[in-house]
Amino acid sequence: MAEDAAAEIDAKIAGLADWRGATLAQLRALIRQAIPDVEESVKWRKPSNPAGVPVWSVAGRILCTGEVYRDKVKLTFMDGAKLPDPTGVFNASLDGGTRRAIDLREGEMVDAGTFVKVARNSTK
Repeated sequence: MAEDAAAEIDAKIAGLADWRGATLAQLRALIRQAIPDVEESVKWRKPSNPAGVPVWSVAGRILCTGEVYRDKVKLTFMDGAKLPDPTGVFNASLDGGTRRAIDLREGEMVDAGTFVKVARNSTK
């Protein structure tokens, strides 16, 4: 099952033959670096997004989702409001009581070291 989800995410990334695929692939690699035992799944399939949304979890608890839009890749951390973010890696959904997100547009990427720390903290 986990292999199927990983293959589905691989296919989603491969189907994005532009900067969004490369950005999602880089974020996925950073998540895996930060949390080697992270579980991957795909959820929320619908006609406008038949490939669904990549989801990363630990022990059945969703840590973050990776959504792809025309103008950005959005990584949403379910409990992001609880995470320390001294360098301001979160740049979207800042008004929410629980979630925080990182929106990346073409040519942008997060600082890898900072992102890995945030991702690791999301498992605590």
